[in-house]
Amino acid sequence: MSQSIKDWPEADRPREKLLDKGPEALSGTELLAILLRTGDASSGKSALDHGRDLMQLFGESLRKLGEASVHDLCSIKGIGPAKAAQIKAAIEIGKRFAQEEVKLGEPFRSSSEVFHFYREHLGALKKEEFHVLLLDAKNRKIKDVRISEGSLTSSLVHPREVFNPIVRESAAAVILVHNHPSGDPSPSQEDLQVTRRLREIGEVMGVRVLDHVIVGKGKYVSFVDDGYWEK
Repeated sequence: MSQSIKDWPEADRPREKLLDKGPEALSGTELLAILLRTGDASSGKSALDHGRDLMQLFGESLRKLGEASVHDLCSIKGIGPAKAAQIKAAIEIGKRFAQEEVKLGEPFRSSSEVFHFYREHLGALKKEEFHVLLLDAKNRKIKDVRISEGSLTSSLVHPREVFNPIVRESAAAVILVHNHPSGDPSPSQEDLQVTRRLREIGEVMGVRVLDHVIVGKGKYVSFVDDGYWEK
């Protein structure tokens, strides 16, 4: 039977370790233990044991853990719907925190800032999503709008759906963003065609289409920076 965390020396307990040394000093297993708070009396496992089981199940990858469904999480004995919900909520907080890195009033200055704004959400999806990032005249964020879900095609990404929110929010500029669930952000011919069409319409409407950023697994492609803008 696993020893209770309460019986451990204080310096080894995840919560006390976090308070003493900071959260960056903890492993993924220890962070999960703090999140789960309690173990499972029936199996004799502590919260740390559950954290270890979760990390092992998902290949020691917090990203894979974040992509797991509630059903997947509950496949571990002692992890029920309540603990699974705690994990999913914590992952979602992390995603939203990442999206708020660009503070209100600060402009987007580079494609890397756009990538970091979207990477936690779009990088974890199993389906493609197409977004438009609406900006004011100083390239400051007005609003992020999801336009469509599914493989990028001219029928899914209709100019009307893209430019309606731009007009409604009086955006001066826009950045196109979508993800490749395969992990490879290299643009397809369809990506190139859709981008060209939206740029042409933007020119007619007086809206600056600044870039198209494709988000992959831990990497991205910027049409402007990577030479696709004139293709």
